[in-house]
Amino acid sequence: MLSGMVNRGANVMQHKTKVGIVGSGFIARGLANLMFKSADFEISHILTRRPVDSIEGFPPVRFTRSLTELVDHADIVFECSGDVLHATDAVLAASKAGKKVVTLNAEFHVTAGSWFVRQGAYVTDADGDQPGCLARLHEEIVGMGFEPCAYVNIKGFLNHNPERKEMQYWSDQQGIRLEQVVSFTDGTKLQIEQAFVANGLGATIADGGMFGSRVETLNDLDYLVRESEKFGKPISDFILCKGAPPGELIVAKNPEADRLGKYIVGPLKTTEGSGYILLRPYHLCHLEALNTLRKVVRGEPMLLNNSANPTITVGAVAKRKILKDEVIERGAGGFDVRGLAVKIQENRNVAPICLLNNTRVVRDIEPGQLLQFDDIDLVASNALEFYINGIG
Repeated sequence: MLSGMVNRGANVMQHKTKVGIVGSGFIARGLANLMFKSADFEISHILTRRPVDSIEGFPPVRFTRSLTELVDHADIVFECSGDVLHATDAVLAASKAGKKVVTLNAEFHVTAGSWFVRQGAYVTDADGDQPGCLARLHEEIVGMGFEPCAYVNIKGFLNHNPERKEMQYWSDQQGIRLEQVVSFTDGTKLQIEQAFVANGLGATIADGGMFGSRVETLNDLDYLVRESEKFGKPISDFILCKGAPPGELIVAKNPEADRLGKYIVGPLKTTEGSGYILLRPYHLCHLEALNTLRKVVRGEPMLLNNSANPTITVGAVAKRKILKDEVIERGAGGFDVRGLAVKIQENRNVAPICLLNNTRVVRDIEPGQLLQFDDIDLVASNALEFYINGIG
């Protein structure tokens, strides 16, 4: 009798959740290698648009070009393609099939994500990138009675208009796509991430946009507490701090922590003492994503989505003069425009940067100008339709 019980328990333990991965780039490769060695997951298929014989660094897995095949054979779909239009179509197919979706794709969320939230779809971002890590840190500190004042992305360097030659060098060195390196460097990625954080965690940004202040230490953030008090809600922002870890932090208040005294929580205080600095000094991309998948399997609530009523979007600021009839080859991660988080209420005609792929310009654009829908000729897509309906 006992032996039978043990055997049945062993069979339960041997069950693996089938995950279909959308994308075959850096994140997908790392996740596949982790998942291939895990005891609780198996890869059903990987959806790719590249020639299979050109793909390297993956364990023995089944690649497919059929979205239907990927969705049909997966228990959970993990989207990490980095392409908003492709991601939107993949998430739509998975949601229609009743499959839960986990992503590492903030660009998708700030563009089309709110439409899916309004449909009641299970679509969550994962731990690993700054938005997911900030959401997890939020969950942890709120459970200790902290009241967030600011969600902060930590950066050491920005160059709003980097040169192609330099970006190609770092792309080759790091084994990451050129557009990703550009988006990291010119600030587009962090603008997208912090807009996503603001929408997902009920925060806002300063009236003139995120401060992006350069600070000497991570404690010099009292100005964010003051800004939060002005709005009556948390602020989403980023800082530039030389030598700081590549992570994220939350500035928060906690009256109970105030009573603990300087020997316990005193070192966490901001310079002027108006709040506490709760630091997570790393984010580990796909290394952390498996833990999110495990939480999904256990039936835990979604970690982060763009909310049903987003207040922040990410527009496109021209890096150079763009003439009528020129084509913007790529928005996020390109050399024509960079991203800027803005408030939707005051910028409903702003064109979202993540939709600007092979987009024709219909009137001259000056350097520093924020592109409007009237300035460009966007091709119809699910992502465009869902963006418009998601902010309406």
